[in-house]
Amino acid sequence: MADKTIYLDNASTTRVRKEVLDEMLPYFMEYYGNSASIHALGKAPREAVKEAREKIAKVIKANPDEIYFTSGGSESDTWVLKSAVMGPHKKGSHVIVSAIEHHAILNTCDLLVKSGYKVTYVPVDKYGIVDMDAIEKAITPETALISVMTANNEIGTIEPIKEIGALAHKHNVLFHTDAVQAYGQVDIDVTRDNVDFLSASAHKLGGPKGVGFLYIRKGVRIDPLICGGEQERGIRGGTTNTPGVVGFGKAAELAMENMEARAKKERELRDHLIDRVLKEIPYSYLNGHPTQRLPGNANISFHFIEGESLLMSLNMKGICISTGSACASGSLDPSHVLLAIGLEHQHAHGSLRFTVSDENTMEDVDYAVDVLKESVERLRSMSPLYDDFIKNKKA
Repeated sequence: MADKTIYLDNASTTRVRKEVLDEMLPYFMEYYGNSASIHALGKAPREAVKEAREKIAKVIKANPDEIYFTSGGSESDTWVLKSAVMGPHKKGSHVIVSAIEHHAILNTCDLLVKSGYKVTYVPVDKYGIVDMDAIEKAITPETALISVMTANNEIGTIEPIKEIGALAHKHNVLFHTDAVQAYGQVDIDVTRDNVDFLSASAHKLGGPKGVGFLYIRKGVRIDPLICGGEQERGIRGGTTNTPGVVGFGKAAELAMENMEARAKKERELRDHLIDRVLKEIPYSYLNGHPTQRLPGNANISFHFIEGESLLMSLNMKGICISTGSACASGSLDPSHVLLAIGLEHQHAHGSLRFTVSDENTMEDVDYAVDVLKESVERLRSMSPLYDDFIKNKKA
């Protein structure tokens, strides 16, 4: 058992902040009523949900009545894609997505294709920036939706969503962005950025798991994904998760209050980690855009090593990281994101994602890099590929 734990996997999930938990607790036992009930015990939950909706909307400069609560980003993503091409309010039979979208988008697209709808996957460059020309060339009269994430969950690259949204609207196409990694981390203005739909999730910014939202621009019609009662203005059935929503509201409020200072600290930690790794560990390479990336994200490939082996070695020393998206952690296939930016299979398999938060320290990062150096050296010493490489290099 490791003497200490260093958590560098904040893109997978974050620890619930104490202020968030404190805000949530009364709505489990004291104010336990259903927010949809008209009796006395429904009043406090109803007011709390209203206040949380306002806080959440403020982060992206939206109106509170454009925020619809869901169980998380995956539900929100699925809702948008299915509604765009199915049901009475469908806009067409074709959607356009980037090749590096989250599996919530890509797996829903697979389902759409099997159901007879058309999907175009547009490529990205070596940094993960989507090809704007490819998007425009892919648009047809049947195109209902363009969906490109605000920032990639694996390599951290931030996409030009303002320009993509403008391009979509130029062709009378709706624009959705999966902002699960970016919400509360970078500045987003849904009006400025030409966004019609936006997905986000509470647990990426110190909020609880199991609650998210879908922003739907006023005037855009969408069909329910989950049918039930009249919750969420009649388009998302199911009893409102009042404690979760309240926690999300508090997390959003905290994120907005200290976004600039938090991002500054995370960039300092991230840049220190990247600088040390690239300078001190030979044959290591940064994936994603060098500057246009999320403040806390560092995705690095280590040649001649399997990422899973390196991850387990670090885990033995109490360092928590990932080899990519937590949603794909059970897959043996290399990351589709890393393949899309041009990495060879063996290099994609040898990649790790480090994601820091403002709760980390420079000592955390230095300890992680020190252990990483030892682990890389040890694993390479057992690698016949590395041994052959070194021999050929000396020859």
